[in-house]
Amino acid sequence: MSGGIKDWPEDERPREKLLKRGTGALSDAELLALIIRTGDAASGQSAIDLGRQLLLEFGDLRTLATTSAAEICRIKGTGPAKAASIKAALELASRCQARQFETLERFTAPSQVFEHFHHEFRDCRKEYFLALLLDGKNRIIKRVQISEGSLNQSIVHPREVFNPAVRESAAAIILVHNHPSGDPTPSREDIQITRRLKEAGELMGVKVLDHIIIGDGAFLSFVAQGML
Repeated sequence: MSGGIKDWPEDERPREKLLKRGTGALSDAELLALIIRTGDAASGQSAIDLGRQLLLEFGDLRTLATTSAAEICRIKGTGPAKAASIKAALELASRCQARQFETLERFTAPSQVFEHFHHEFRDCRKEYFLALLLDGKNRIIKRVQISEGSLNQSIVHPREVFNPAVRESAAAIILVHNHPSGDPTPSREDIQITRRLKEAGELMGVKVLDHIIIGDGAFLSFVAQGML
């Protein structure tokens, strides 16, 4: 294998690329490379090679964020120090994102939800169903993950959605989930679940403001489509 990152042309090195062009110019593997800093001398892998290997093994950053340090250490070339750096960086990103969203002044459009979540969901291979809890002024109180995996009415049950809403004294909720296929078109199951949760919300006194499906560079709002 060729030399390490230090031997690459300057414009191709992750650190120099970030400083010149910003974080958005870097791939997930390149960002991981900056976190883990060094590769594996024994195998000749660069830090970017290790970043790619981690993504190949765990699928995406969201899954990596929920993976234990011990599991990360099982990847050849990583160890406790690299695993700790990865876990710390991803946790900081998660906390920053959560606090930023929860201090959003007011929900006014479905595009706000899409702009917040599409980076998080764009590489996910599983479906995640969330409820955003809002106060009486449509300000985000909290996000709650309801389920992980293909949607069906047994795992997206009204009690799982509305119990946290009642605990937080939420006045309304926004339903959010992603389609790993990238196509935000709602399935029959999506439509049935939305209808069921709207009816439950009317009984509970917690309004379902919208159901937003996140796709690849696109989203669908049930309200905008006249489906809610």
